[in-house]
Amino acid sequence: MSDQHNSSAQGTIDDLDRLASQLQSESEKNQLQIVSQLINGGDRGLTVLMEFLQSRQSNPLDLAVGKAYQILYRIDTPKTQEFLQTYFPEGLVPLKSDRDIDYRLLQHLLAQQDFQAADSLTRQKLCELAGEAAIKRKWPYFTEVERFPAPDLYTLNSLWWVYSEGKFGFSVQRRIWLSVGKDFSKLWPKIGWKKGNNWTQYPNEFIWDLSAPPGHLPLLNQLRGVRVTASLFSHPVWSQWNQ
Repeated sequence: MSDQHNSSAQGTIDDLDRLASQLQSESEKNQLQIVSQLINGGDRGLTVLMEFLQSRQSNPLDLAVGKAYQILYRIDTPKTQEFLQTYFPEGLVPLKSDRDIDYRLLQHLLAQQDFQAADSLTRQKLCELAGEAAIKRKWPYFTEVERFPAPDLYTLNSLWWVYSEGKFGFSVQRRIWLSVGKDFSKLWPKIGWKKGNNWTQYPNEFIWDLSAPPGHLPLLNQLRGVRVTASLFSHPVWSQWNQ
């Protein structure tokens, strides 16, 4: 019985060592699968994830890095807390802002995959970027969107993109919009905001997890027309986005 146990334990260690090696060399898609497998690897699996994060510390916009960080963040043991506080005291994604806007809570919500709360907070942050008048009316004008600082939009998009395995974010919506010839009537059904002639009803008909179609989140108020969305998708920041 003891030999069987030792053999099984050794097999598990060998499997984890193999996964650790693959994690450094496989494609991004395979890396995401490996990260998921390591969750079940106990303490050794967590150690592999921590070593991987440490080795990729300079590349926070790597989707496998984002998923590994998310797992450690959500597990929330003393060991993972100490590791994250030591190596990522400000979180994984750099929170740059030209308007001194605090994105820490948004990073926390997205790391926890609380997409509905993160969506509401994102709209709030867009109003903060637009200024006092937008905060009062609770939505920005397209002329205000045109003046958004690039670092802030980059931060907002990075947070959504990294913590959704590349599925959500303004850049994803914009890519789909470009793929349909900038035709908003074709965009809405593709991202799940409209079905037939009916707009998706907020909040119950939206999908608040990764089973949603690409580009489903974050939400923009399309009922007020497309000028705000068009301004956002035409912002100069996207010339810097190469993910």
